[in-house]
Amino acid sequence: MIATFTALLFAHLLADFVFQTDWINANKHRPHVMLLHGAIVLVTAQAALGRVDAPEILALAIAHMVIDAIKIRGDFRGIAGFLTDQGAHIATILAVTVLTPDLWAGGLWAPWPKVLPLMALLAGLITTLFAGQYAVGLLMRPHTVRIRNNGLRDGGRLIGLLERGLIFVLVIAGQPIGVGFLITAKSILRYGTATRDQRTAEYVIIGTLASFGWAISVAFATALLLAHLPDLEIGPLRH
Repeated sequence: MIATFTALLFAHLLADFVFQTDWINANKHRPHVMLLHGAIVLVTAQAALGRVDAPEILALAIAHMVIDAIKIRGDFRGIAGFLTDQGAHIATILAVTVLTPDLWAGGLWAPWPKVLPLMALLAGLITTLFAGQYAVGLLMRPHTVRIRNNGLRDGGRLIGLLERGLIFVLVIAGQPIGVGFLITAKSILRYGTATRDQRTAEYVIIGTLASFGWAISVAFATALLLAHLPDLEIGPLRH
């Protein structure tokens, strides 16, 4: 069962955060664009499982589109809407997994179970980097208009990607103590800004804690998933 869940989760993250462009996200209220997104969900799930003959995969893609349509129709925006939307998608993946736990076993990749930990690692990385970027951005959006940005263009976004990526690697590699040094380093680098402008300081602190908290939570969840999968056997990442 864990194999089917891992493959479907990886496929979902690919469809929602890698292959879903800004244009698709902005135009999903149009039926043909929603169908395009649904087709991407379907194809990624079929590819991850290595099979096209399971009607449950089609049902999952339809459920995905229904959830997205409800979100659009209800105009659920902000971090709460994002987390609810993703929670609903994961719930449908769990439901399909429970009802048809052997989807993976009947697929093309079943003879190579060591593909699964690689999927889990990539799923964790996508969630850490791209889903995390979107989630933290939504959380900070109401405060962004009050902050004067004199930094590099997209500098904050790149810093967030780098720090979350480093945290993910440190936790998965079994070196979570390194996260403390990362926090210290960022605090020192941001000290000058914090002492000059309380509003900007609070903005940076909230964004940093949200980014770090997201990355740490996802990294430990990924490690937990890896513990129930075949060994990846690549040195430090071995569990």
